[in-house]
Amino acid sequence: MINQSKLQSDWTGRRVLITGGMGFIGSNLAIRLAELGAKVTIADAMVAEYGGNLFNIATVRDNVTVNFGDICDRLAMDWLVRDQEYVFHLAGQVSHVMSLSDPYTDVEYNIKGTVVLMEALRRFNPRAKVVFTGTRGQYGPAVKLPVNEDAPTNPKGLYEISNLAAEKTIQFYHSSHGIESVLLRLTNIYGPRAQMKHHQYGVANWFVRLAIDDETIKLFGDGSIKRDFLYVDDCVDALMLAAKSPSAVGEVFNVGVDHPTTFRELAETIIAVTGSGRWEFAPFSAERKAQEPGDFYSDISKIRKNIGWEPRTSLREGLEATVRYYRQHREQYWGSLMSPSASRRAA
Repeated sequence: MINQSKLQSDWTGRRVLITGGMGFIGSNLAIRLAELGAKVTIADAMVAEYGGNLFNIATVRDNVTVNFGDICDRLAMDWLVRDQEYVFHLAGQVSHVMSLSDPYTDVEYNIKGTVVLMEALRRFNPRAKVVFTGTRGQYGPAVKLPVNEDAPTNPKGLYEISNLAAEKTIQFYHSSHGIESVLLRLTNIYGPRAQMKHHQYGVANWFVRLAIDDETIKLFGDGSIKRDFLYVDDCVDALMLAAKSPSAVGEVFNVGVDHPTTFRELAETIIAVTGSGRWEFAPFSAERKAQEPGDFYSDISKIRKNIGWEPRTSLREGLEATVRYYRQHREQYWGSLMSPSASRRAA
């Protein structure tokens, strides 16, 4: 079980930089840390399709510093890392679908951006601790379920390859330059403050939008593919515990759920929670079929044992909170980036 006193303790006055802090996970982390008294700086380039949203930090806007800087801007990163005690590196291109049509952004943000950040730390603040959020996609197709951290990494797409390269880059700076780091491989995160304008990442949240709009959720194949879906508050718990745990330094951890859910079960639960929407089967597109890794769910025994983290929120509880949030703040997240046909496509 999570030690709540350990989770909440000693953030008052701590200097924290969050790259990508206006986005989904970053904003939830920023809010939690600001409410605990940390001195939070957010760096975010506000790329239109990636989910950066000023409304995400509305509740703590007066208590955080925001820099609308690009992770690849050397001068900006050289300045922003100074005097920081913790750096949560969440900035990047986060859609495997986008990477199929525009692979250059994966290289630019995920690889080059990580090198720029780590070089800035090496030169100006090597004592800061880095927490990096990669993806379960770095493993590629599961060789054995559940997937533990010793599983081979054979990613199927450039997005996942670029995340693995970023992870390896941070490991290099850890081993060669002594910059302490913790490397997290996140599963499918859902919850409040994600972008909801298009379907290219965040499958659970996209299904929530379709159901709220009383649209049809399309399930590829027979809907039996398994995933682990993690509520964003539980993800934030993991980030904070990883940052504070001496035993986590230098380690790679899965951050997920060890009880998988099929896509059909996910869709049925969302429809039950929202009281609207429907689902139907759909054939895989050639693009989707080529990228589909099959069943995947995480072995989280390592992070549970090492730092005492495990999920606290059931799927239904998390979805209920997610639906409440978007119904209350719909106008802040529904928008023009969604193409006319997007609501008819599966995520």
